Amino acid sequence: MTENTPDPGAAPKVPEPSGVDLARVALRAAKEQARARGDAAQQKKQARRGGGLRSGARADGRDPMALGAAINRLLTERGWESPAAVGGVMGRWPEIVGEDLAKHCVPLRYDDDPAERVLTVQCDSTAWATQLRLLAPELVKRLNQDLGHGAVRLIKVQGPGGPPRRFGPLRAPGSKGPGDTYG
Repeated sequence: MTENTPDPGAAPKVPEPSGVDLARVALRAAKEQARARGDAAQQKKQARRGGGLRSGARADGRDPMALGAAINRLLTERGWESPAAVGGVMGRWPEIVGEDLAKHCVPLRYDDDPAERVLTVQCDSTAWATQLRLLAPELVKRLNQDLGHGAVRLIKVQGPGGPPRRFGPLRAPGSKGPGDTYG
């Protein structure tokens, strides 16, 4: 193999976290260490008193927690805040973009790769796709105000798919037909 040819057996490179992502990871690790030190000190104190872990009037790590608190803790521990927030945006799409635009344009997917952060939206006609392309910078600002700075960097707009391509006696081989003019 040459130097520029990638090794087909090698695993794809995972981008290194940077900026805000590194700060979140460091904060999460510091919180976990502090919690572990506090738990160890509490256990040591109770052991000196002549007993193991006891239930008391104050909350500890063994107490049940509300479902919402458990989900928020899981999202924070796993670093899923941004993908969960974008998922919420997809559920609140009509509130964010307005009823008229939401009737004709739907969010398809979100690429949460830190280098990308692209929201892909499909419109039901070329006219609405053009309208959304013109509104995209304002929509990115609105989404970032709602989700946090830098959550969405680009909105990729797709037009309608059109009817299925049929091959028949009146079609030239290899032609793609009228393309994106349906809608």
